[in-house]
Amino acid sequence: MKKINKILACIDLSDYSLMTLESAVELAKGHQADIILLNVINQRDLHGVEMVSGYYSSEFTVEGYVKELRKERLGLIKNMIKENFFNEKSMMTIKIDLGIPFECILEAVETEGADLIVMANKGRGNLSRVFFGSVAEKVFRHSPVPVVSVRDKMKFKRGH
Repeated sequence: MKKINKILACIDLSDYSLMTLESAVELAKGHQADIILLNVINQRDLHGVEMVSGYYSSEFTVEGYVKELRKERLGLIKNMIKENFFNEKSMMTIKIDLGIPFECILEAVETEGADLIVMANKGRGNLSRVFFGSVAEKVFRHSPVPVVSVRDKMKFKRGH
């Protein structure tokens, strides 16, 4: 395996985000690597906003909504770092993209030069998995770099 210089940590702000970042930090420490925290605003979620925006005044726009969403998510991620990884914050960069999550993740591998992806195999939309296939599954299938799957030890505990 080649040297790991950059780790792409995929954070969707679900309950799995803290575990994902903990794993990325431990891996980064062991390799003196940088971490890019990637959060994706799902393009699919904006279609509903586009549809209702026509019913509101011209002050409400999709662009304005996305700008506020980016600001809110950036604040939540910065807060997670401050509360849990204050000493490691210098190794982290935050990137918030807009689009189809698995495509944004694979694109970030290329544009950011990531050597490893860390992501949870579960996240927000569990029901949508039935219809679209999970983001993690698509990333595992198409990633040009190794992918580490973070799992909740309590949920996946083996019975004795």
